[in-house]
Amino acid sequence: MSPRSNRPRRASKKPGKAFRALGDLRAVPQVRWLTQLTGASRSEVEETLAEVDDLVEVEREIREAHLSAGRPGYAQIRAPFELYALVRLRRPDHVVEAGVSSGVSSAHFLLALARNRHGRLHSVDWPTFQRGPMLGPEESPVSVPPCRSSGWAIPDRLKAGWDLRIGRSQELLPMLVDELPSVDVFLHDDLHTPAHLTFELTTIQPKLTPGAVVLADNTIWTGASFPRFAKRLGVPWFPRGRTDLVGLRAPDRAPAVTPRRARARP
Repeated sequence: MSPRSNRPRRASKKPGKAFRALGDLRAVPQVRWLTQLTGASRSEVEETLAEVDDLVEVEREIREAHLSAGRPGYAQIRAPFELYALVRLRRPDHVVEAGVSSGVSSAHFLLALARNRHGRLHSVDWPTFQRGPMLGPEESPVSVPPCRSSGWAIPDRLKAGWDLRIGRSQELLPMLVDELPSVDVFLHDDLHTPAHLTFELTTIQPKLTPGAVVLADNTIWTGASFPRFAKRLGVPWFPRGRTDLVGLRAPDRAPAVTPRRARARP
């Protein structure tokens, strides 16, 4: 996509064509959640969300890629447009995600960064591969199809400048965070266990900038890990509607003491 503008379009509508093209009505964005995470007004959020109808072509390509691989749903995350709007509103320098799979979240981060003309996406993924030509009934839908790699549904033209690292988060995420001057947006969407989420959150904490947004999906499996992290930061956390995708906004001032990094969990 070639962005026509670096500023949110003056409009006050919710996306329609784009989420229909993506193929899952669960993707209808939650405006209130975005206001909670970004501090932006409702009108600012709606103006930014209005941009996503420009993404219809890309959404159709993602949808067709999933269908060609036997994935009837768009898969993996139900808030692609919130991710896009969040990056547009926050204008981060560095977005970090743990977990890629087909690349729905990655694609929407990349689209927003391209429209911002600023910032970079850093992704860590340790993929599970589909065993045969067809996805088996016992296999996870996040499994990568044969002869494909992490981010396989992302149109190639969006991948320029994408920092994708293949390997275990326990090994790669600490090294990545050491390299970065800041973490402005973080998304956990890989191994959903309490210990692993705690490890990832503790790893990124020293580099969180004031007002950074931290997200975690599938928290139904990670117990109290995310609420404990929010309590440690001294901020509230917010679920996306009735889903188990949750987020928080880091304090506007950095903590006085830098916490020790958690040990990597096997």
